[in-house]
Amino acid sequence: MGTEIKLKGDKVIEQIPSVKDKALRINLNENIYGTFAEIGAGQETVRHFFRAGGSSGTIAKAMSAYDKDFSDAVYGDEADGRYVTESRLKKMLSHEVGLIEQRLNREKHPNKMFFSYANTVATIDFAKQFKGHGWVGISYQIEPEEAYNEIILHIRFKETDVRLQQETLGILGVNLIYGAYYKYNDPKKLLRYLYDHLDKDQLEIDTINFSGPRFADVDNRLISLQLVKNGMTDAVMFNPKGKNILPAAILYKKNILALRGSFRPVTKVNMDMYKKSLNMFLKENKVDEKNTLVIFEITLSNLRSDGEIDERDFMDRAELLCALGQTVMISNFQEYYKVVEYFSNYTKARMGLAMGVNNLVDIFDEKYYRHLSGGILEAFGKLFFRDMKVFLYPMLDENGEIGTSLNLKVHPRMKELYKFFKFNGKVIDIEDYDPDNLTVFSREVLKMIHSGQPGWERMLPEGISEIIKEGQLFGYETTKFLEENS
Repeated sequence: MGTEIKLKGDKVIEQIPSVKDKALRINLNENIYGTFAEIGAGQETVRHFFRAGGSSGTIAKAMSAYDKDFSDAVYGDEADGRYVTESRLKKMLSHEVGLIEQRLNREKHPNKMFFSYANTVATIDFAKQFKGHGWVGISYQIEPEEAYNEIILHIRFKETDVRLQQETLGILGVNLIYGAYYKYNDPKKLLRYLYDHLDKDQLEIDTINFSGPRFADVDNRLISLQLVKNGMTDAVMFNPKGKNILPAAILYKKNILALRGSFRPVTKVNMDMYKKSLNMFLKENKVDEKNTLVIFEITLSNLRSDGEIDERDFMDRAELLCALGQTVMISNFQEYYKVVEYFSNYTKARMGLAMGVNNLVDIFDEKYYRHLSGGILEAFGKLFFRDMKVFLYPMLDENGEIGTSLNLKVHPRMKELYKFFKFNGKVIDIEDYDPDNLTVFSREVLKMIHSGQPGWERMLPEGISEIIKEGQLFGYETTKFLEENS
């Protein structure tokens, strides 16, 4: 893994140090000192530091508690009996940091910046059915007396060979430790540097969280967005508290109801659709309320403004959805069948999609499926032949007519296909909707906020207009200025 050079035209824009150079730079920094604890794929990361030279000044200890009983004796039992979990990784980091602080005298090492790197990983199984995944993290100091910072991430292997997965893990570990010490002041760049000497076909990073004094101003939801934007993963999720969460953990064997939208801002229509569709979904057989998860999904294309992602705008939407207690997913799935396919990786339980009439009309538009060899039929096989139903919210058209599943206007070629799914109970109308909501459109609300036009507040769920005003979201500061100077 030699030095890589990134070019823009004929111009060198960046030189990426080799894996050996990164490990050596860490080793030659006399103040960086710590431990390595690696479970599940060999001691792949620490191996690079041993081979780079000068490692005695960096490595206090390297261990692999492979045996489960031994691992439990060192780090404690896991309530769920699993070992490749965030909980296990955090216990490893906490335990190892505690030991180094306990065993090394600060008076003797006044300038040392201690760290603990850990991973707990399952590589591909013998049957090659499960490619493997793992948790990787580092707890470390930037100043000797400073509280510890932490970077924790979850990875999924894409390679189908154990040896290759081990090598990939080792390179990732070096990139993480190097980035933690030399790129911590720019977490977005640090994120990209995790793929130095790696390809996205080798590895997926689907969750990451930064914490500690050096990352006090980092919003992990924004970092989550970067994972999708950079093509490191297809989808990320965060909970109402704004913490990035592992999709696999929260989706596993769940009944899922998903609502897609721009939520710019979230309106009474969105919440009425959510509440009414959820009531209908919970009445379905095979749906257990205690095992049901509602997800508000925003696609990457919905976040783009003039071709670029407006991060402030994204944060405004996230702020409101979190305030409403919702779990949010950001994805790069343009077509609905991809969303359902993604969920199906983690659950076989019944799913629901809540959407407006216009969205369903788009689903039956063939132009979205030209890239598929089987066209729209292939997409519908992935969408409707799963245990999934659509809950349809009506729409008021320009003629004042209320559109429902019964008068849906699809292309003549699609009529029979639509009838098949409609009369097989795959599309169900939301009938007890609030008629006042049919004239509410988020784009109109946004225009009113921007132009200072009064009355937009009543189109939003309770408490949301106050949050917009207080946080000056969606350009409200401009509105305020206009009001004060009118």
